[in-house]
Amino acid sequence: MYPVRVLAAAALASAPVVFGALAPVPSSAVQSDEVPGPGIATSRRCAICHSSSTEAEAMRDAKGRSVAPHDLWRSTMMANAARDPFFRAVLSYEVAATPAAEDAIEATCLKCHAPLADQVGLDPHGTDDVAHALDCDGELGELARDGASCTICHGIHPEGLGTDASFDGGFRLNSEHLLYGPHDEVFEGPMRNIAGFTPRYGAHIAQSKLCATCHTLTTHTVLADGSATGAVHYEQTPYLEWRNSAFTNEVPDGALLEDGDGARTCQACHMPTTDADGRRIRTELAHNPGGFDFPFLDERRPFGRHLLVGGNAAMLELMRDNSDALGIEVPAEAFDATIAATREQLSQRTASLAVRAVEDAGEDALFDVTVTNLTGHKLPTGHPVRRMWIEFVATDAAGETLLASGRVDEEGRIVNTDGAVLPTELRDGPVEPHRNTVRASNEVARYRSVMKDPDGAPTWTLMRAAGWHVDDRILPRGWRADHADAARTRPHGTGDDPDYAPEGASTGRDRVRYVVLGAKGRVARVEARLLYQSIAPRYRAEIAAHETPELERFETMYARSSKAPEVLATATFEPVQEDDAR
Repeated sequence: MYPVRVLAAAALASAPVVFGALAPVPSSAVQSDEVPGPGIATSRRCAICHSSSTEAEAMRDAKGRSVAPHDLWRSTMMANAARDPFFRAVLSYEVAATPAAEDAIEATCLKCHAPLADQVGLDPHGTDDVAHALDCDGELGELARDGASCTICHGIHPEGLGTDASFDGGFRLNSEHLLYGPHDEVFEGPMRNIAGFTPRYGAHIAQSKLCATCHTLTTHTVLADGSATGAVHYEQTPYLEWRNSAFTNEVPDGALLEDGDGARTCQACHMPTTDADGRRIRTELAHNPGGFDFPFLDERRPFGRHLLVGGNAAMLELMRDNSDALGIEVPAEAFDATIAATREQLSQRTASLAVRAVEDAGEDALFDVTVTNLTGHKLPTGHPVRRMWIEFVATDAAGETLLASGRVDEEGRIVNTDGAVLPTELRDGPVEPHRNTVRASNEVARYRSVMKDPDGAPTWTLMRAAGWHVDDRILPRGWRADHADAARTRPHGTGDDPDYAPEGASTGRDRVRYVVLGAKGRVARVEARLLYQSIAPRYRAEIAAHETPELERFETMYARSSKAPEVLATATFEPVQEDDAR
C-alpha cells in the first residue's frame, strides 16, 4: 500500500471540505477558467483525489490493493517519457547527426515526450534550443518533465482521431477544460471546484485511436545537411498494425469497455479492467482532498488499471536505480510493481513457442520451432531499437552441445559456440538476413527492423531512414496484404519464406527449421527460448558514433544495469531414443 500523496493535505486535513469554498490548488494549471483554450495541469493536481489514501476505500480492488490511477501511472514509461535517459540520448544523437534540423527534430519528439510543455509553447528562454524545456527550472520544465500526463490523454478531443492528421502527436485538446472518461452520469462538482476541469463521458477514451495519436509516427527523410529528400518513413505503426489484424473489434459509441467482451483495443491489454487476480474491478473513482471517501460517490465499473505496461522492464529498472540523478520522485516499490507487471505480461500474454521433430531420410536431425504472436500488433513493435530472437540448444545424452544458436554474453550480445560476439552485433557489421533455416551457431532467427537510407544501405539514424532494410517482426494474426494499411505495415526482407505470410495473410506465426548436422538419432534434448531486448546492443554501438553528454550519461547508467534479455516463452522437446523405443 502506498502512502497518501495529497497536495494541500495540511491545509485541508483539519477543516471540513466545502467544495464551493475551495480555492484552486496551485499545481501548474496553466490556463485559468477565464482564458479560452484547452486546460492542462501536471499530475500533482490530479493526485489530490486520484491517488490512494489510508483513510479511504476508493480506488482499491477486492483485496484492498491500490488501483489508484496516479499510484500506478507514476512509475510507467508514459509518466517518465521526458526523463527517460535513453530517449534523451537518442534525441541528442539525432541532433548531432543532423544539426541543421535540430529545431524540427526536438519539436517533433517533444510533442509526445513532453506534451504539456508543447501545449504551452516550447519557449527556448534565449537558449536557441527548444529542448531547453526538459531541463528548465521554472514552470515550463515542471510541465515538460511530467511526461504523457493525465490532462493530455483525458483531454484529447475525439474529432479526427484515427485519421492521418491525428498521428505524429496531432491530437487536439478539448477547448472547454473537459476531461473525458469511460462513464456517463458523472458528478462534476468536485473536479470542477478542486482541479478546474469538468469530467465528461467520452467513448473515445476506451478506443485505440486515442493511443494512435502518439504511437503512429512518421519521419521525413533528410540528408546530413538537413535537406529533405521527399521520402517518408513510418518509424512505428502499432495502431496501423492493430487495425490490419484480427483484433479490431473497436468499442462502439455508447458502450463501456470491459476487456474480454470481444474488444481487444490497446486499452484492453495495457489498461486491464481486472485486478491482479483476474477479477473485475468495481470501485469509487476518487476520494476527497483530505484523503477521505466522498459519501455521495457510488462504485463504478469498468475501472482501468493505469499500468500502461509495455515491454521495457530494462529501462524501468534503470530509472528506478538512478531516480535521484534523473530527478524522479517515485518510490522504488512503485517501480518494482510496474516492472513485475511488465514481466508478467511479457512472459504470459506476448508470445508462445513450440518445438517438434521432423522426420527425414537424411543424416541430420531436424526440428521446427514455431513462434506465435499473441499481441494485436507486430512483435516486437515500436521504435526499431527493439528485437526478439530464438535461442536454440540441442544436446546429446551426455549433455554435450550439438547445436547452439542465439546465446548471449554478459553484455547481451549474441555469440557463437566459442563465445565470440557475432559480427552482426558490432558497429559497421553486416545485418543478419531473415532466416527460415538455421544450421550453425553463427546463424540466428531474429525478429527486428533495421532502417535503410535513401541509397538502400542500413542506417541507425532515424532522420536518414527512407524505409526498411529488413523488417521481419512477426505480423499479428489476421494481417492481410490487401488491407488499406498493408503498404505501411508490410514486412521487408522476408524473401520467399513460405511460413511468414502465406498467400498474403498472416496466421500470427512463423516457423524456423533447425538442422543439427549429422546428428540423426543423437539428439536427447532440445531447449528453445524466445528472448527479447528493448535496447539492442547493435543499436547502442551504432549511435555511440556521436559523443554527447546525454549519450555519455545514459551509457554510464546502462553500464551498471543488467543486460540479460527478457524471456517471452520457452519450449523443450526430448526425442524418443532408439534404446527407449525398444
